[in-house]
Amino acid sequence: MKIRYIIVLVLLTAMSCGSKKGIVTKRKKSSTTKTVVVKNREVVKAPTVVTKPVIKANDTRSTVDIYIDLYSGIAQNNMRTHKIPASITLAQGILESGSGSGRLAVKANNHFGIKCHGWTGAKIYHDDDRSQECFRKYTKAEMSYEDHSKFLTGRGRYASLFDLKPDDYKGWAKGLRAAGYATDRKYPQKLISLIERYELNKFDEEVLSGTTTKSTRKSTTIIEGRKKANSKKHVVSKGDTLYSLSRLYKISVEAIKAQNKLKSNDLTIGQELIIPN
Repeated sequence: MKIRYIIVLVLLTAMSCGSKKGIVTKRKKSSTTKTVVVKNREVVKAPTVVTKPVIKANDTRSTVDIYIDLYSGIAQNNMRTHKIPASITLAQGILESGSGSGRLAVKANNHFGIKCHGWTGAKIYHDDDRSQECFRKYTKAEMSYEDHSKFLTGRGRYASLFDLKPDDYKGWAKGLRAAGYATDRKYPQKLISLIERYELNKFDEEVLSGTTTKSTRKSTTIIEGRKKANSKKHVVSKGDTLYSLSRLYKISVEAIKAQNKLKSNDLTIGQELIIPN
């Protein structure tokens, strides 16, 4: 009996050990499988891809060319109605509004510095001959152009200008100065220079010949090179100072002076400045 009892115990012990080994093996396999699955998930998981927008270098035009494209049609309409050469109107707008970037043009759509005399509409105050003078404020730039034409046609001192040939921009430029429109002695030369540099007199010819403007402007658009794309041009208008330009373009006064090799802070109307970015 004892021998049988001992044999049974040995068999039970052997079976028990075999069972434990099997359990351990399964746990190892199970553990390994889980680890592999986790690793596989980490490997298979798609990484977050950040797609950056492709920035292309855009060709840019000068502020004067953009201004001409925007307002040449208005100037031509006024020429048809009021007999003022479109070239003169455009040149005055470029000169007096700083190509549309001057404060009066930006804040009040006033491209010709027309003051409040007899005006009952909206107003804006701006430093000119005196501090904080009253200027007219328009809802659209077209209204400024219309008022400018009415200003010239409604005053007797400019009457002799309308006796000139409709395409005589030089006569108009000199006549405006002689009639007291501007105190700057170089005002006629500045207008004539702008007209001839940007060929503004062709808008007079188009009105007189009955042709249109848009197709012509698109075909003659001047594309600036890469160097010019990094800067802007600003034509000094009434009230402009280096400080006001630094605020407008968010750049330091020193940077503007260095770019234009200015020795003082003095600016003259019609002076063309390069504004670095």
